[in-house]
Amino acid sequence: MTAFFQNSVGMSYDWAWFTSTIVGILVIALPLMLAVAMIIYADRKIWAAMALRRGPNVVGPFGLMQSFADGLKVFLQETIVPTAANKGLFLLAPIITFTVALIVWAVVPFQVGLVLANINVGLLYVLAASSLGVYGIILAGWSSNSKYPFFSAIRAAAQMVSYEVAIGFVLISIVLWTGSFNLTAIVEGQKGLYGFINGYAFNPLLFPMSIVFFISSLAETQRAPFDLTEAESELVAGYQTEYSSMSFALYWLGEYANVILMCTLNATLFWGGYLPPFDWAPLYLVPGIIWLFAKILFFFFVFSWVKATVPRYRYDQLMRLGWKVFLPLSLFWVFLVSGVLMLSRVGTDCAPADRVYLKQYATPSGFYDAQRPIYPTDGVCRDRVVTKSEASL
Repeated sequence: MTAFFQNSVGMSYDWAWFTSTIVGILVIALPLMLAVAMIIYADRKIWAAMALRRGPNVVGPFGLMQSFADGLKVFLQETIVPTAANKGLFLLAPIITFTVALIVWAVVPFQVGLVLANINVGLLYVLAASSLGVYGIILAGWSSNSKYPFFSAIRAAAQMVSYEVAIGFVLISIVLWTGSFNLTAIVEGQKGLYGFINGYAFNPLLFPMSIVFFISSLAETQRAPFDLTEAESELVAGYQTEYSSMSFALYWLGEYANVILMCTLNATLFWGGYLPPFDWAPLYLVPGIIWLFAKILFFFFVFSWVKATVPRYRYDQLMRLGWKVFLPLSLFWVFLVSGVLMLSRVGTDCAPADRVYLKQYATPSGFYDAQRPIYPTDGVCRDRVVTKSEASL
């Protein structure tokens, strides 16, 4: 896009890059806001169907305009700030939550080459940026100067830290298997498993981690059965109790944007992302972004299905699952994956001086520097390297 603005509009490189970046941000952020509105409608419809109700059906055809009507309603309401609250932090907290929910999308690949920032450490960026969301909740609970919001903030901090540890170890397993932190490289690495299927979830060694990641995603987004931060029977409305008008709406939007993000990460890391489910040439005629959206919608349906059917955990059950089950399991799986890779991918039949290493590797989106050798057994033996002319014989 930068080249387009340089050649067609005549901009300098700096202004062309800046303009293309702004356009890319808007192309992602504006449809995401529309998707959040539609996802809220879909969520309510799924709950209603599972409870044998009709759900939203009055505002607009089939109730499709209900989310926009709700947005207009909260926009016209008065913003009330409690007298004893810390006004600055009270108003800043929902902005943090909403903003953090958007910035992670910068590194999500929607198709080959269709990503705002194709950085080599994309997975680390996702983990770091998504971890910032807890600050908005903690600030909301503390700045409200109210008992129940503060209880909710403490719960949220403990819950998100507990499950982010497990998520981190799951991601280490993915990085070890792929050999890259780049999300596009991770998706491309899932192509052609067993010669006909795409997705790490079909690998028996990584399938258990896909289940751990999915359940941790529910806890990370405070979705049922892990919605202890806003348990209405205990904490009124949790950290949102003192909020109204658009400050409340920002939390609502941020929560569903995070849900869509976690659905996207589940699809990207374990189920092939923008790749079709089967490695069959005719399926690649469908644009990758369509496959990605289909997988996101499937995972969102499962998120809603769980919320409509599974009862809320007690807090001790929540902590026990995170620290006594997921943490040891995911840590053990890191050792298991490492051991399998050491036995299957690393050779030890020649001296370190006789080994050669990959300097760069190519993907459809460009060239990337390979990881530098760390251990004496890294690389391959020189006599095993086949030149292009030898390979054609």
